Amino acid sequence: MNKKTVAVSLIGSQLDFVGKRVDRWARWRPNVSLCSQDNLVIDQLHMLHDNHSERLANNVAVDIESVSPETSVSLHNVNFNDPWDFEEVYSKLYDWCHRQTFDTDTNDYLFHITTGTHVVQICSYLLTESRHFPGRLIQTSPDKYNKNRSIGRTQIIDLDLSKYDQLATRFDREHLEGKAFLKGGIQTKNGDFNRLISQIEKVAIRSSDPMLLTGPTGAGKSQLATRIFQLKKRRSMLKGDLVSVNCATLKGENAMAALFGHTRGAFTGAQKERSGYLLTANKGVLFLDEIGELGLEEQAMLLHAIENKSFHPVGSDRTVESDFQLIAGTNKDLKDEVHKGRFREDLLARINLWTYKLPALKERKEDIPANIDYEIEVYAQKNSQRVQFNKEAKLAFEKFAVSPEAVWSGNFRDLSSAVTRLCTLADSSRISVDDVEEEIERLRASWQTSSEALTVNHLNRYLTEEQIANLDDFDIHQLSYVVSVCQRHNSMASAGRELFNVSRTKKAQTNDSTRLQKYLSKFGLKWAQLTKSPQ
Repeated sequence: MNKKTVAVSLIGSQLDFVGKRVDRWARWRPNVSLCSQDNLVIDQLHMLHDNHSERLANNVAVDIESVSPETSVSLHNVNFNDPWDFEEVYSKLYDWCHRQTFDTDTNDYLFHITTGTHVVQICSYLLTESRHFPGRLIQTSPDKYNKNRSIGRTQIIDLDLSKYDQLATRFDREHLEGKAFLKGGIQTKNGDFNRLISQIEKVAIRSSDPMLLTGPTGAGKSQLATRIFQLKKRRSMLKGDLVSVNCATLKGENAMAALFGHTRGAFTGAQKERSGYLLTANKGVLFLDEIGELGLEEQAMLLHAIENKSFHPVGSDRTVESDFQLIAGTNKDLKDEVHKGRFREDLLARINLWTYKLPALKERKEDIPANIDYEIEVYAQKNSQRVQFNKEAKLAFEKFAVSPEAVWSGNFRDLSSAVTRLCTLADSSRISVDDVEEEIERLRASWQTSSEALTVNHLNRYLTEEQIANLDDFDIHQLSYVVSVCQRHNSMASAGRELFNVSRTKKAQTNDSTRLQKYLSKFGLKWAQLTKSPQ
């Protein structure tokens, strides 16, 4: 299918103005020239003009119709109070692009940069380079060697960033918008998380290589994957869809067929052909959540599909092609899974180029108040009912939410569920202190049960059941906390600084490593056991 060519241009208040006399056809005019080329047919021209140039724009549109009847001209009023003001020009051109619906499957887009101030031309470049305008630049100019000088000549500029590194600058506003979008508009304060999102935003825009999102269940991996896809889609970097798959639901012989598709009769129950998730994600994004749950055979075929952009459906000898970007999610330590023989080392090496660990909610306590507000807004949009805390209730809930007592074992899922319950049970759309106290007790009961089970399971990795049975409950919980801190650090000194953060300041000489070593030895544990994967 031949694509149509759609151009965007600004009226040239001086270059396009030559009056309505017959001799105007002997003069070179940028917009008329653009539509007069023998080797370039402009199917549609969007011509931008200000309040003072509307009459000129209409006259030029009439002349274009006479020389190029196949060109449909649309006029748009975009008024610059000061066409040399970067902020104003960029903002208005950005807003105009944002209002348009670009169909890159059926149209090729050109931004004509011959007319307008230098500021307009630079902003046109920036919008094209950042893919807010998903096309190429085109410039027209007179041709002194051509007998018919009014036609002139054109030059198309394709912004290949590898050739224009020194020119490829971005406004901070664009990065801020991208980062805010990935964070769901939540004003986060956690420095580590903000730096993480900042790099993910760059990678999402600049790369189509696989990404691996790790972190505990409920940390927001699937939500982040969705926003990465939406950000790329907004920049017209993708033509396909987002296909999300929870690999934990793919079991047995159906796993292969669900991922790679199958032919009719490939196995018992295969009554009709199925495309499979990988083919459905062609030209889009495939999000494989809990990728560590895939079997080794499925992992091998997935690796082949990533590297070769092709695979064989179950029961078929023909090759199917699919070009997708993979985003994988897991709450497992995949290096540990490789060591245990449950995950392919070559697949991990392939998807480990861009790996980002999302922190647990309790590691981002300064962001909890903003996320509470966000969940309140989500409830309002979902249920068409706005619910608010009264002042005392909000203070009480936030105080509990950021306290050491709030373990948030389910992370953002726990927080979302808690806010949903508060909003649902609130009378007169106001959450009271009584509502908060009731919810706090509900959370305490839930976490107490799960926390005790997690604590014992955590120590089972290092101690026998008999050893744990001989420990007091106090020692079990304290030791579990110490072990969890040790696993986050690369050295005993670093772990000791966190564990003895107050008492160490009262000593003339700090001996964090020695104190931690002595504590662990009481339970027959050594530092090396806690910093490598248990057998």
